[in-house]
Amino acid sequence: MAFKPNYNQERATRNRNKQQKKQEKLQKREEDAAKRKAARGDIEGDPTPEAGKPPHHN
Repeated sequence: MAFKPNYNQERATRNRNKQQKKQEKLQKREEDAAKRKAARGDIEGDPTPEAGKPPHHN
């Protein structure tokens, strides 16, 4: 005799697969956006806006 269907387990598996696919899609979109920004020359969040100035030593 076959096993009784476990709907909660099937649902959890579907939800895990859906979440994983969603994360992969988001990561790919972020990578594509980073490539586009790099191609344009835009670097977001540059931590050193005064890159031309030497550091101060006390």
